Amino acid sequence: MWPSASILCVLVAFANARSIPYYPPLSSDLVNHINKLNTTWKAGHNFHNTDMSYVKKLCGTFLGGPKLPERVDFAADMDLPDTFDSRKQWPNCPTISEIRDQGSCGSCWAFGAVEAISDRICVHTNAKVSVEVSAEDLLSCCGFECGMGQFMPLLPFPGCRPYTIPPCEHHVNGSRPPCTGEGGETPRCSRHCEPGYSPSYKEDKHYGITSYGVPRSEKEIMAEIYKNGPVEGAFIVYEDFLMYKSGVYQHVSGEQVGGHAIRILGWGVENGTPYWLAANSWNTDWGDNGSPGVILRGEDHCGIESEIVAGVPRMEQYWTRV
Repeated sequence: MWPSASILCVLVAFANARSIPYYPPLSSDLVNHINKLNTTWKAGHNFHNTDMSYVKKLCGTFLGGPKLPERVDFAADMDLPDTFDSRKQWPNCPTISEIRDQGSCGSCWAFGAVEAISDRICVHTNAKVSVEVSAEDLLSCCGFECGMGQFMPLLPFPGCRPYTIPPCEHHVNGSRPPCTGEGGETPRCSRHCEPGYSPSYKEDKHYGITSYGVPRSEKEIMAEIYKNGPVEGAFIVYEDFLMYKSGVYQHVSGEQVGGHAIRILGWGVENGTPYWLAANSWNTDWGDNGSPGVILRGEDHCGIESEIVAGVPRMEQYWTRV
């Protein structure tokens, strides 16, 4: 008696599943497997003596949540270059070149937001104002309505509270404490600046005039960065991304780890493969010696083009300075 069609489908699916090799995350076997595929990127070890519970905690962004209203398309008549790097376009804006460290906390959504708005304050003031907007204040005082990286909030951004979650040694053997477990608790909201800081907490607020989603269009995202500066993006992290070292990343192996927010600085082409230039918040010794990584562009790879948000600073607060 011949098996039914449904049973055949199950058998074929089971056979295909068994034919896909499995390699433990963060393992040398996974690194070797990726590199043998000879794809558009190279793998290596970024996390040493670190368990996956810690790594999963770093991916603190919920994808597919409530969306900001999308801004009106404006890229149609814009002549965009083949490559663009915000660091080179605005060399007098130091925050664009910075790589921050979120520590053992899933605060990537807050880092992506404050990094992008810090960059844009400098861009929109023609480098007359340079601030490092506080990730801790957004993380601890914003509230649920802008939590977990669902969007860049239209809220005041203070800069007088440094990030108190310490960096840990998840990449190389060094002087930082080891990274273990699920990480620390979210810092308490404190509406005060650190001792000795001037001006006051209230006076140090930086306001945004608008925040919005960017249409899921390669050209629209490029136009947004080209005109206004870096944006915040988010994507699905797979186990192979944890091993990224160089080249244009695209998912080739491993299971989902979680959602992660980053900052997108520009775009380009490497060996014929289009990419987004993306800055992570896992310290300067992650990936390619702290340089922004590059992720496949134009195919909504890992959802990277579906989760782009941005904001514009309120310029009146800077008129006395510019």
